[in-house]
Amino acid sequence: MNPVDIPGLPAGVPDFLRESGIEALYPPQAEAVDAGVTEGESLVASVPTASGKTLISELAMLSSVERGGKALYVVPLRALASEKKAEFERWNEFGIDVGISTGNYESSEEWLASRDIVVATSEKVDSLVRNGAPWIEDLTCVVADEVHLVDDPNRGPTLEVTLAKLRRIAADLQVVALSATVDNADEVADWLDAELVKSDWRPVDLRTGVHYGDAITFDDDSQREVPVGRGERPTAALVDDTLDEDGSSLVFVNSRRNAEAAARRLSDVTEAHLTDDERAELADIADEVAAVSDTETSDDLAAVVRKGAAFHHAGLAADHRSLVEDAFRDRLLKAICATPTLAAGVNTPSRRVIVRDWRRYDGEFGGMKPLDTLEVHQMFGRAGRPGLDPYGEAVLLADDHDTMDELFDRYVEADPEPVSSKLAREPAMRTHLLATVASGFARTREGLLEFLDRTLYATQASDDSGQLASVVDSTIEYLVANDFVERDGETITATNLGHTVSRLYLDPMSAAEIVDGLQDADDPTPLGLYHLVCRTPDMYELYLKSGDRETYTELCYERETEFLGRVPSEFEDVRFEEWLSALKTAKLLEDWTREVDEDRLTDRYGVGPGDIRGKVDTAEWLLGAAERLATDLDLDCVVAVREAKKRVEYGVRDELLDLAGVRGIGRKRARRLFEAGVESRADLREAEKSTVLGALRGRERTAERILENAGRRDPSMDDVDADGGVAPDDEADEATDADAPAASASDQQASLGDFE
Repeated sequence: MNPVDIPGLPAGVPDFLRESGIEALYPPQAEAVDAGVTEGESLVASVPTASGKTLISELAMLSSVERGGKALYVVPLRALASEKKAEFERWNEFGIDVGISTGNYESSEEWLASRDIVVATSEKVDSLVRNGAPWIEDLTCVVADEVHLVDDPNRGPTLEVTLAKLRRIAADLQVVALSATVDNADEVADWLDAELVKSDWRPVDLRTGVHYGDAITFDDDSQREVPVGRGERPTAALVDDTLDEDGSSLVFVNSRRNAEAAARRLSDVTEAHLTDDERAELADIADEVAAVSDTETSDDLAAVVRKGAAFHHAGLAADHRSLVEDAFRDRLLKAICATPTLAAGVNTPSRRVIVRDWRRYDGEFGGMKPLDTLEVHQMFGRAGRPGLDPYGEAVLLADDHDTMDELFDRYVEADPEPVSSKLAREPAMRTHLLATVASGFARTREGLLEFLDRTLYATQASDDSGQLASVVDSTIEYLVANDFVERDGETITATNLGHTVSRLYLDPMSAAEIVDGLQDADDPTPLGLYHLVCRTPDMYELYLKSGDRETYTELCYERETEFLGRVPSEFEDVRFEEWLSALKTAKLLEDWTREVDEDRLTDRYGVGPGDIRGKVDTAEWLLGAAERLATDLDLDCVVAVREAKKRVEYGVRDELLDLAGVRGIGRKRARRLFEAGVESRADLREAEKSTVLGALRGRERTAERILENAGRRDPSMDDVDADGGVAPDDEADEATDADAPAASASDQQASLGDFE
């Protein structure tokens, strides 16, 4: 199908598509158009990665806007939201405004009413509905990217309930669901009352197989020799073989540590294939990587990037991941060693995908568990770059014939598992039932059941199972017992507390824990407050490692008087273990607020810079929610909670709170200024400019920006000389103890992004 034959698009778009190199639609795209995707018809597109799903969604959204409507694009990850917003901005020249919303779960983001296309995470859309964003009613098209993730126990229920609510709010809403190829795409289409386009077509041929011995055996029984030299690892041989044909490789492993170790080994392979120009460009990128944070992780990543390799996992800072992904797409990085999270939608195709580890540790399983077929197929889908590669290859590794046969049976020749709703899980049900009542979607038990009948869970559940009604009844009892809802005959309404909890986007169990802790807290310490929010279901606690139990048991008894709530007995094994895990997480936050450097924190707690930022962001959100709850309940601890939140937000001691609140300063610059005698925002407006410039390492533009943000009338640094010896930009921070302020050296500030 030629772009000019697509109905319903804004004027000029078909010509733009042709000028962009699209002479004809891919077969799945043409099927979608034939099914009415540009004429307001709902659609489920279950097709492989790189087969044109994004253009299907764009055609739906553009045609919807052309008809006078408004479109919403829902993604599972914040990083993917940013990527899609940048991609959709190519339509700006046609008068289409694109907005993005991923953070601040208490806002209705009314400014988004003026945008034609809004990109948001499913959690953010859910919060917009809870907070009554009026523009939601104006939606005419919603696109659900990676809709197969309704199968995910953590995020799936939110996506599922959000789609059900949107279909109820917006009349005649067009739903376009984009999915990997799954076994039961027809069930998803039935749930959404949508047409189904299911295809195995790919623009680049994909060959899948298993490497054993000195060759890859593919699914068509052909073989490719890839000999492994004495002392060489199969992964290195496969990457080297790919580079011989100017291809790149993605290597999937099962842990962060393995990703980093594999990248170090492979960097010697990739370095040998770099040109002089590539080495120069990679050196610049490595400098940017090293500047992201003052941690060993930054240095380790920069070292392998210089040699053409990288690692990628959730412990990296967002800027780390962005730099790596961009350099890989630009074909400067030749190999990335990643945990499976990289397969979840981020656009990083390669010539060859190597699934080195097909098992990973699963605590509930009690050991190493094989990956799901769907997850491995998602990894496979990263192979083959349209327009760059003549084909893609996805290869699993085996070390004996039996394993080779198992890998063919389990992954190469198997269909992916069907997706199934996880809505009946207790955490999901209590959260979404409260929100459903608080936002007025249902006011009775029967109304709740009727609303839930619009979910995938109801579509898949047996009519006579009674499980849904049973879960709803037990959840209502919990919400009543904790004063989140109240019953008057058949009517169920949210209490003031319930409304607040719903708008704050808290798990009701988190809210109950926080309220119980705060009600007996007249003058809580920061550690006590950090521990309180860290033991809620909304905080992912740090694991206790070898030796940690003894360390944190001792700390628990040393600071027992600070905890808000009864300390469980050591003989309550599970509860005491959870208490200590929360204490370890709280201690990380306390160290952060005592200005301990990130490199010390990553070493002390065995985490990455991304983990620190994640814990800080989540704690800031939960402490903000605690402040709101304390205010609404008229408790005496509001000021203490507010100060604890500010210290987490800025990562500073009490004396730096005023300074750190000036945009552009951050924790390290605040400490330098304080030590130079500039102790407050008011001081910034009056201090000698030479003193300020000296504390800021002679960076004139930074100093001018900070003074302007502090409200100084004349922030100019023209003809100003810095006081004192200005340290070189690359001076390393000195290690600090938890009880001493951090020594200052690098101007690179921690970038605390929105939590996902």
